[in-house]
Amino acid sequence: MSYPRRGIFVTGTNTDVGKTYVAALLCQVLRDEGVRVGVYKPAASGCQRIGTELVSDDAVALWEAAGRPLDLPRVCPQLFAAPLAPHLAARHEGRELDESLLLDGAAAWRGQCDLLIVEGAGGLMSPMGDEIYVADLAYELGYPLLVVAANELGVINQTLQTLITAATFRDGLQVAGVILNDVHAKDADTGGEADVSVDSNFAEIQQRIVPPLLCHIGWGERSLPASIRWSELAER
Repeated sequence: MSYPRRGIFVTGTNTDVGKTYVAALLCQVLRDEGVRVGVYKPAASGCQRIGTELVSDDAVALWEAAGRPLDLPRVCPQLFAAPLAPHLAARHEGRELDESLLLDGAAAWRGQCDLLIVEGAGGLMSPMGDEIYVADLAYELGYPLLVVAANELGVINQTLQTLITAATFRDGLQVAGVILNDVHAKDADTGGEADVSVDSNFAEIQQRIVPPLLCHIGWGERSLPASIRWSELAER
């Protein structure tokens, strides 16, 4: 199967870390550089039903950020309503996940973009099938990983575990870099004491990892640092 030559696989240290938000910002900065961007989400669960159709908010956000290339079914060809791992969500609805389409769907973007942004589900070891994990998709596609980490207590451990997984999965996954993302406003009521780790997490992660910690995205920021050569991250 032939995929676009250049791409970035956006993964996270966990669920709800802001992968789609970061991927959309990445689409915007690449488009500003004159890059034709494609976007692909192999499968989405927890989708909302609008009339008779299932809609993935994440897929729509990626598509919009990329300038609406091709169409939504090419962005995310498999949609499920239940908030479960895709293969379990499919069975919950009396359907079966098409495991071959998880990878084959990316081939639709061959010749249609200069660079393909792929967004995984959850973290690297999130299951996509009975014996398939997000890391398997990343490995087969061969694109460098962009790891999104939520700036909150526990992120140091989660980031290191993700990078260890990347280094040891099969014969290793290339990591382009890590982005630390604020998932709460500083004055947000999180139902407990203030998370003081948010002020030190960047420096702590930076001194403990080998791949570059590319940037820290503050709450509500609408752009990525233009000083980073984002398109070069896609080089294998």
